[in-house]
Amino acid sequence: MNPLDSLSGQKTAQNPAAPCARCGSRIAGICAALDIAGLDEIAHDARRSPVQARETLFREGDPTSAVIMLVSGMAKLSRLMADGRQQVLGFRFAGDIMGFTHGHSHSADAEMLTDGLVCRMTRTQLDAMLVRFPAAQRRLMELCVQELALTQDQLVTVGRRHAEQRVAAFLISLSVAARRRAEFSQQLEMPMTRAEIGDLLGLALETVSRAFTALRKRGLVIEHPGHRVELPDLEALALVADGV
Repeated sequence: MNPLDSLSGQKTAQNPAAPCARCGSRIAGICAALDIAGLDEIAHDARRSPVQARETLFREGDPTSAVIMLVSGMAKLSRLMADGRQQVLGFRFAGDIMGFTHGHSHSADAEMLTDGLVCRMTRTQLDAMLVRFPAAQRRLMELCVQELALTQDQLVTVGRRHAEQRVAAFLISLSVAARRRAEFSQQLEMPMTRAEIGDLLGLALETVSRAFTALRKRGLVIEHPGHRVELPDLEALALVADGV
């Protein structure tokens, strides 16, 4: 039984694509390119399940038996180094795909940072869908190019920017990700810890805290309860990120 059926009752039973209307992938992910027929197919083939904060979706070395689309919530990709330290590779948002790889095993761990909902498809199901719906194949290519651009930005951030610039660039990336999902609230969700931000940016926990304090004193960041932040002046924050 689809876990969302109990939420939608008879309406969902009559319209298999109904859960897709609330999915982040429908707005920002691969499903944004699908028509009703494609959405019906995903709603029929995919396995949806709720997930909890800090729940592991897969671990490095696990077989790539399924591709995971993040319907809602936020997740973290990381890798455990030989010395026991964690390297955060990135954060994933509603609409993002995880576990899509050419290899037979996952190259990183995936862990939820918040409660959420995921949609799982086998690689065989996804490949078949891409063949039947060329628009989804093109959309997947766009997402891969987008991911490559984000990776290049991350290399610049870690390699060329000092601490305050790195944190400013990270905060801007949260805003960009929210806009991509058509979320325009003044407050952004930031469930990751300062240590996890530091592991992404190559900074010590204390350095991340000092950078946040400096940005807060300049009026560029307002921290709210519930792991939320507000960025009153994105243009000024962008200037900080660029070292201007």
